[in-house]
Amino acid sequence: MKTILNATLEIAYEEVGPADGPLVILTHGFPDDVHAYDGVAPPLADPGWRVIVPYLRGYGPTRFRDPATPRSGQQGALGHDLLSLMDVLGLGRAVLAGYDWGGRAACIVAALWPERVAGLVSITGYNIQNVATALQPASPDAEYRYWYQWYFHTERGRAGLSANRRPFCRKLWELWSPNYRFDDAEYERTANSFDNPDFVEVAIHSYRHRYGRRRVTPHSSPSRPSLQNSR
Repeated sequence: MKTILNATLEIAYEEVGPADGPLVILTHGFPDDVHAYDGVAPPLADPGWRVIVPYLRGYGPTRFRDPATPRSGQQGALGHDLLSLMDVLGLGRAVLAGYDWGGRAACIVAALWPERVAGLVSITGYNIQNVATALQPASPDAEYRYWYQWYFHTERGRAGLSANRRPFCRKLWELWSPNYRFDDAEYERTANSFDNPDFVEVAIHSYRHRYGRRRVTPHSSPSRPSLQNSR
């Protein structure tokens, strides 16, 4: 594991492959971490790719540098984190691949800084949220699958994630991938990342912000306006 410092974070990341190889950055989602790519990074490194897998803000060893910084989980912050990782490491262009939160960060960098992107793999499709239309209801079948997002809009949801982060996130794994069989040891390798002191606040803000609630925490200043999908 390695780390870099930007203005806001100490970003932890794992790296495999030759330093002079073509670059690919793999970004994870919620609730997950770099272990999502344990079966992907080595096969990419073997033929010569330089593979970088960062822990997103609020996960694992990644830390905010200033206690007063709002614990924002909005998509613009995730995109900026990815771009700053490239800047600090002096990386000109990279293939970006990700899903969920990480896919969103990759899509944002590709949309706003296309000269930095040699290729884009956005798992599950185009990932930038259209916050301006987020309050338009979806079908009942789609809405009930978002139950955890509505739960996070309540203070009971914040307290529930804080008190039960391991069983809560495990339940999401089981619901989202009912045919995926994993044991306790495999889950714990990732669940350790949920012990990050900012995991709850970043996750709560992410799911509140996308539906128009801008406040990060009761004692913090408002976050910047959201990026919106122009498509």
